[in-house]
Amino acid sequence: MAAIAEWFKRWRTQIFLFFAVVGPGFITANVDNDTGGIFTYSQAGAQFGYALLWTLVPTTLALIVVQEMCSRMGAVTGKGLSDLIREEYGLRTTFFLMIALVITNFGNVVSEFAGIASSGELFGINKFYSVPICAAIVWLMVVKGSYKIVEKIFLFASFFYIAYILAGVLAKPEWTRALIQTIRVPKLHEFRENAYLYMTIGIVGTTIAPWMQFYLQASVVEKGVTKRDYAASRLDVIVGCWFTDIVAWFIIVACAATLFAAGHTEISTAADAAFALRPLAGNYAYILFAAGLFNASLFAASILPISTSYSVCEGLGFESGVGKKFSEAPFFYWLYTFLIAAGAGVILTPRLNYVKIIVFSQVLNGMMLPFVLIFMVLLINKKELMGEYTNSRIANIVTWATTVILVVMTAVLLWSQRGDFLKAIGAG
Repeated sequence: MAAIAEWFKRWRTQIFLFFAVVGPGFITANVDNDTGGIFTYSQAGAQFGYALLWTLVPTTLALIVVQEMCSRMGAVTGKGLSDLIREEYGLRTTFFLMIALVITNFGNVVSEFAGIASSGELFGINKFYSVPICAAIVWLMVVKGSYKIVEKIFLFASFFYIAYILAGVLAKPEWTRALIQTIRVPKLHEFRENAYLYMTIGIVGTTIAPWMQFYLQASVVEKGVTKRDYAASRLDVIVGCWFTDIVAWFIIVACAATLFAAGHTEISTAADAAFALRPLAGNYAYILFAAGLFNASLFAASILPISTSYSVCEGLGFESGVGKKFSEAPFFYWLYTFLIAAGAGVILTPRLNYVKIIVFSQVLNGMMLPFVLIFMVLLINKKELMGEYTNSRIANIVTWATTVILVVMTAVLLWSQRGDFLKAIGAG
């Protein structure tokens, strides 16, 4: 009895510790399934059926490794990723990296407000009402709320992604075929098709977006996670990564079972997927998909500008953090305000092709990710910085392999399209 009581006490302590540090990893991973993610996964299912489900297996492994590295660096050093890059590699390098990150993230912010507009229209709300109102809500929530309140709101929003799992079940997919396609090894000739390669890079980019690494590490630092309670923080990261990619799997499956099966291989907007699900899978799947789109867009419209503000302020040496007042971190909050206002403003401009912006923003994530990963793997292997918490050999192999594969796929895509690439993304 004494042994059982001791085991129960240890188990209860671990549970309490987990819930004390849960948040950064789970929130960061789940923002992955934002408007860009929903559209990318939906288009993958509609265009290729179950054929791209295999991408989620290596991508999930890479996501767990990369996110764990960020969480570990934050807990051990007590500094954000931008901060470490500036200290170790200088202000000039950090400055150019921050410019690239802001450009990439702004495209992502625009896509979130496109998702808010699209999901609002599904319920009969004009974008000139939904976008400004939601922009005001996310601004007030972060600027006027405390870190604990904001985190609780974000955690609650994360669990709403279960709607996509329900939508996938209601779509009645071919479960055996879906599972087989998930574990299959892709053929080399498949990557010769530009659309297939483009979508593969997009899936990686939307699942392991560069901004996530900066946001996660900054959140771990702000939450006060240290080496002592790092084990619970690592569990937070792993649970978040698994949950978000299970949701992604069900989005692809839902669209493969309905849109692809019915010959609807092109989606003009993420909202089209919800519309298409109505006659094919019933009203409940449609409502769940539409509601999930709104939640994901609003959720990510809050996180992405915060992530960008964190990264830039840390990299350039400004005060940052939602735990600080506006007067204590003015540059942080003004940048956050600008990104929200500008992102919402773009969507209120008529005659823009939002879809091309959304999809290309995810592919651009995939193209930029290797640069972030290189800095991360170099930093985390510095003994003077990490001590005994440097990377394992497996973590290094996974990170470098992800980096090299993305570089090669990007080079092949750019070379295969050459001069037609700008035209293919709508810029020419």
